[in-house]
Amino acid sequence: MSRIGKKPVELPTGVSATLSGQTILVKGPKGELSFTATDDVTVKISDSAVAIEPRGSSKRARQQWGMSRTMVSNLVTGVSSGFRKQLEINGVGYRAQVSGKVLKLNLGLSHDVNFEIPDGVNVTAPKLTEIVVEGIDSQLVGQVAANIRAWKKPEPYKGKGIKYKDEYIFRKDGKKK
Repeated sequence: MSRIGKKPVELPTGVSATLSGQTILVKGPKGELSFTATDDVTVKISDSAVAIEPRGSSKRARQQWGMSRTMVSNLVTGVSSGFRKQLEINGVGYRAQVSGKVLKLNLGLSHDVNFEIPDGVNVTAPKLTEIVVEGIDSQLVGQVAANIRAWKKPEPYKGKGIKYKDEYIFRKDGKKK
């Protein structure tokens, strides 16, 4: 039994959900998002909550039950408050700045990295060593943050690179004589 799937997703004030077939459309103050559930689950909208139930007792139906509930929860959170990932840049001379729809990164490479910011995501650099990725789509925000981090992952000896703000970097000792 899915413990996550049992809980219905509460709709906060200002957020509405409509259902057409297996596709649920959630509208809120920040925008609108949709998700199409598989045929293994049933989606029901009542009063101010969305409930997901499996259509059988197969393993796939139970897997889709919890996943579908989490996806609907992410839609509701996204249109009501949005998602945010914060990145930090560590290293001498490493810096970031946003100009238009391009994030310019100086990461100690032989060239500057120009990262195109996709639609649906807002990227800002409040400081030279800080990047903030915001948006309503959880998957897109996480993927953009991961793509930015992939340019220079933090290394374990000096900790230089791009890391998530709450990430812990396991540090190693250098060579010993």
